[in-house]
Amino acid sequence: MLPKDDRARDLAGECVAGECVAGECVAGECVAGECVDRASPRAAFRRGMREALGVPLLVLASSFLGFGALVQAAGLSVWHGLFSSATAWALPGQIATLELYSLGSSLLVMTLSVALVNARLLPMTLVLMPVLRGPSTPRWAYYFAANWIAVTAWAAAMRDCPDMHPDERLPFFAGMSLTLWGATLVTTAVGFEMAGVVPLYVTLGLVFLNPIYFMLVFAADVRQPSWVLALLLGGVGGPLFYLATPDWSLLLTGAFAGSLAYAIERRRGRERAHD
Repeated sequence: MLPKDDRARDLAGECVAGECVAGECVAGECVAGECVDRASPRAAFRRGMREALGVPLLVLASSFLGFGALVQAAGLSVWHGLFSSATAWALPGQIATLELYSLGSSLLVMTLSVALVNARLLPMTLVLMPVLRGPSTPRWAYYFAANWIAVTAWAAAMRDCPDMHPDERLPFFAGMSLTLWGATLVTTAVGFEMAGVVPLYVTLGLVFLNPIYFMLVFAADVRQPSWVLALLLGGVGGPLFYLATPDWSLLLTGAFAGSLAYAIERRRGRERAHD
C-alpha cells in the first residue's frame, strides 16, 4: 500500500504519477483522460497580456501609428480615428473607409465596402469559438469576446489554446486582445499627432507591417500545413490575377488559394484516414 502522504491511491481512483485513474486526480483535473493542472483563469489572462507585450504589440502599434497619420491626412479629427479603432478594430476596413471618404463616396458605398472587407471575420469567429469554449464559461462571454476578434489574437489563440485547460482559453484570448486593443487606441492618437513629422511613404510602410507579420505568423505554424500551402498558392496566383483584373485580384486570389489549399488538405486527410 502506498504511503498516506503521497495521496496516490489506485483504488480511490486518484491521480498517480500524472495519470488519471478512474477519472479523478489529486493535484489536477482530468481532461480528455489526462491529468492536468487546475484551471487558473487569472493566470491565463495575465499570460495573454504577456503574449501581447512583444512582437505582436510592436507590429500592431506601428501599423496604427500609420493609420493615425492617414486619419489626419484625410482631414478628419483624432476623435474619428479613435472611434474607428475602438469600435471597428480591423485595419483593412478602417483603411478602406478612409480611402472611400477621401474619394467622396457615399455612406452606402463605404458601408458595403467595409462589410465586404471585414467578411473574413465571420469564418474566423466560427472557427475560434469552439476552441475557446469551456464548461464554466457563460454563453454571453463568447458574444462579448467576439467583438475583439482580429487576426493577431486569433492566430495566437488557435496556436496556444488547444493545449490549455478549457476554462483558461477565453481568459487568455481576452488578455491578449484587450492589451493589443488598448495599445492601438494610444498609437492611433500618437500617429495622428505625428502626421506632419513622418513622411508619407514611412506612414504607408507602417500600415503594411501588419499583413507582413500575419503572413510570417501563418507560415511559421508548421502544424497547419494548409495555412502554409494557402500562402504559397496566394503568392503564385496573386500576380497572375492582378495582371488579369487588378480591381478583383485580391478577392480572387484569396478565394482561389484558400479553397484549393483546403481541398488539397482535406484529400490528404482522407488518404491518411484510409491508411
